[in-house]
Amino acid sequence: MVTREARKEDKRARLRDAAWALFREKGFEPTTTKEIAARAGVASGTLFLYARDKADLLFLVFHERLSAAVDEGLRTLPDGPLLEQLLHLFAGFFRVYAEAPEVARAFVKELPGADGPNAQLTNRLTMSLLTHVSGLVQRAQARGELAADVPPMLLAQNAFALYFFALTAWLGRMTTLEGALDPLLRSSLALQLRGLSGK
Repeated sequence: MVTREARKEDKRARLRDAAWALFREKGFEPTTTKEIAARAGVASGTLFLYARDKADLLFLVFHERLSAAVDEGLRTLPDGPLLEQLLHLFAGFFRVYAEAPEVARAFVKELPGADGPNAQLTNRLTMSLLTHVSGLVQRAQARGELAADVPPMLLAQNAFALYFFALTAWLGRMTTLEGALDPLLRSSLALQLRGLSGK
């Protein structure tokens, strides 16, 4: 017997997959919530039980992918210096966005002020990532890579800001995907960390 929770998760997955497929095929702006509901095989009104609006469907789509990228990045984290660990983590997010750059542009555009239920999940994922990066900073301090007085969470936020700049530089067509990672992100992070080495 299929439980109510399993049915809800099935509808959520179908909506997520339908939104992803249509956003990639047609683009974010031209796609309607009615089309997404039809592709998912659910009633139009049912869609709004899982996402506040079409923009929130972007967060439904990307939350799962970014969450998987965080998990994979942490699972396969190299033993090297903090710079290489950060680049390893952030490269995973670039790979997610590289699957559909036009959809990624829409997602980044919707980020400021987004507060639907799936946007809130994505924001919590970002905070969880920052906590993990803060832990990496603390371990780098223990290894003597960074000065002991560097606030770990503040450095985590700075590193994320540098990543986000490199991401928007690529999505804004100011550089290639490869150039956004190296030299842009690599050199930006290296400069930040060099200034905090305490040596």
